[in-house]
Amino acid sequence: MLGIGKKSKRVTAPVSEETNSPELEVQTEVLDMEEGDSEPSTPARAPQPERPDTPSDLPAMVGAEAGAQVGSVSVGPVGPKEELAQSVSDAVAESVAHAETYTTQEDLLKLYAQQVGMPFVKLSEQEYRPDVINILSPELAREYQVFPVDLDDETGALTVALVDPLNVRTLDDLAVWLGREVRGVVANADEVQAAIEESYGTGEESVDDMLKSLTDEQTELDIKEEDFDDLTRIANEAPIVKLVNLILLQAIKERGSDLHVEPFESSLRIRYRVDGILHETVPPPPHLTNAIISRFKVMSGLNIAERRLPQDGRIKLTLHDRNVELRVSCLPTVNGESVVMRILDSQVMSLSLAQIGMLPDTLDRYGKIISRPNGIVLVTGPTGCGKTTTMYASLRHIFSPMLKMITTENPVEYQMDGVVQVNINQSVGLTFARCLRAILRQDPDIIMVGEIRDLETASMAIESSLTGHMVLSTMHTNDSSGTLTRLIDMNVEPFLIASAVVAVMAQRLIRIICLDCKEPYEPDPALIREMGFSPEEVQNITFFHGKGCSSCNYTGYRGRTGMFELLVMSEKLKELVLERAASSLIFQEARKEGMRTLREDGWEKVVQGITTIEEVLASAIH
Repeated sequence: MLGIGKKSKRVTAPVSEETNSPELEVQTEVLDMEEGDSEPSTPARAPQPERPDTPSDLPAMVGAEAGAQVGSVSVGPVGPKEELAQSVSDAVAESVAHAETYTTQEDLLKLYAQQVGMPFVKLSEQEYRPDVINILSPELAREYQVFPVDLDDETGALTVALVDPLNVRTLDDLAVWLGREVRGVVANADEVQAAIEESYGTGEESVDDMLKSLTDEQTELDIKEEDFDDLTRIANEAPIVKLVNLILLQAIKERGSDLHVEPFESSLRIRYRVDGILHETVPPPPHLTNAIISRFKVMSGLNIAERRLPQDGRIKLTLHDRNVELRVSCLPTVNGESVVMRILDSQVMSLSLAQIGMLPDTLDRYGKIISRPNGIVLVTGPTGCGKTTTMYASLRHIFSPMLKMITTENPVEYQMDGVVQVNINQSVGLTFARCLRAILRQDPDIIMVGEIRDLETASMAIESSLTGHMVLSTMHTNDSSGTLTRLIDMNVEPFLIASAVVAVMAQRLIRIICLDCKEPYEPDPALIREMGFSPEEVQNITFFHGKGCSSCNYTGYRGRTGMFELLVMSEKLKELVLERAASSLIFQEARKEGMRTLREDGWEKVVQGITTIEEVLASAIH
C-alpha cells in the first residue's frame, strides 16, 4: 500500500518483454520509421473492449505556477462527470482567489486533491515497486501521463499518479485498457514525468542501448562463409533488424550526409559524416559483422551471395515529415565488404538559392544569369561541395509551368515535381551525350546535365545552348577560371566556349558556428595575416566561435553554408579564352572586373559571425 511520506531509495524496474518489446517495421528496400521515434506503437494485446478516445492535450493544472489563476477544463461532450470536473475547477479557482495560504505549488496540488477526493502523493518520497510498474506499458504511461504507484493485492486495483486530476477520462480509459479497477492520486507533473523517464526510459532507444542488450548469448551466430541461406535468415531476425534500423535512424537524426560501415580483422567500425567530418559511434560486437552487412544488402536489394564484386543499390526510408533515400555502395575488401551509404534527404532539395549561403549581390547576379533563355552555366568544385544542391536550387528559382525542364543525372539523387528526370545507365549505353541527343528532341527549355566529364558531353551541351536552350551543369575543377581552361584541355574549341558559356560559379561548403555555444573570441594573429589583413585593420571586428556543447557534439559547429565565386563572361574574358590564355590570366582579369573570390566571400561570412577564419582557410585556396 501507499507509504505517504516514507523516504526510500528508488528502484528502476526492468520492463518485461510483454509490455515493452519494440520492433521497428522493416520491409525490403522500404523502411518506415518516424524521426526521433524508435519506440513502436502499442504492442498487440488480447481482444479488449473498444478503446476510448485518447484524451486531448490539456494544460497540466497541477503544473501551474504557485498563485497563478486556475482556469476551467472541459473534455468532449459534457456529461455528469464533466460537469463535476467543471465544478471542481471552479471551486479550486475560487478558493485560490480568496485564500492567502496557497502560496506554493504543493499547496495548490493539495487543494486539488481535496476537491477531487484523491490523496496527494510526493513521488520523490515513494518506493517504486517493479511488479507494479510492469503492469502499465510505457506507451500508456507516456500517452496518459500517469505513473503506477501501488497495487491492491486483494482486489487487483491499480493506483496511478495523475498529472491532470480533472481529466475525467484518464482512469476510465486505463480501466478499459488494463481490464482492472484503476484509482488515482494527485502528484506533481514534473515528478510524474521524471518517474516515467527513470522507469520506462525516454522513449528513444539509442544504438548504444541496443548494443548493450545484444549479448553473445542472445545473438550467438555461427556462420560459414558459404552458408548464405543461414545468413539471410539471421539478417532478418529481430535483434539485427532493430539494430540496423537504429543505426540508420541515428545517422539521419544527426544530419549525417554519409554512413560508413567498415569491417576490420577484429572489429566493425561505423561512422557518420556530419558537416563534412566523420564521427565514430560505438562499434557493434565483432560477431555481428556479417549479419549487419547482410542486412544492409538485403534492404538495398543486393545479392548477399556475391562478395567478390562491387554492388550498388538504394534504400528508401519514409519518415513522418519527409522521405529519405540512401544510395548504397558495397565494396569487397580483405576483411569483408565495406558498405557506404550516401544519405539523400528530400529536405535538402527544397532549399532555395537564398538559403544556401549566397550573399545578396551574388544571388541577384546569379538569378538573372540563370533566367536567360540560352547559354551554359557551370557550377564547379570538388566532390561533396554541394554542387547538386545548388543545381536543384537553381531549377526551383526558375521553375515555371510554362517551361519544359529535363535533367539527366548519374544517378538521379532527388526527385522534383514538374521536372522530367533521366537516369544515366552506362551498362546499356545510355551516356550523358546520348541522352542529350534524345533530350533535344523532347522540346526542352531548361536542361540540367549532371556532369560534364568528356569531350562528347561537352560538345553536346554547347550545341544545346547554341540552339536556344539554357543548360546547367557541373564540373570538377578548383576554381571558376580553371574551368574555362579545363574545357580547352578537353579539346573543346575556344570559339564555342566563348559563344556558349555565360557564367562559371565555383563553390565550397564551410561549417556554421553553433548558435547554442557561440561566443566572441580573439583569433590567432597569424590566421588574420593569412587572410590578407593585419591585426590592426580588424581590431574593430568582433569574431565568434563555438566553444562546444551537446547540440553540436562539442565541435563548435552545426550545419553548413556555401562560399561562392561567380565569374561572369565579359568581352575581355572571351578574348582571353579565344587566345587560349592561362587560367591565372583569366583569374586576374576577372578580379579586375570585380569578381569576389572564394576566400573573400568566406571573409564576409566571418565578419557576419556565421563561420570562423579557420573554416575559410581550410576550404579556400585564394
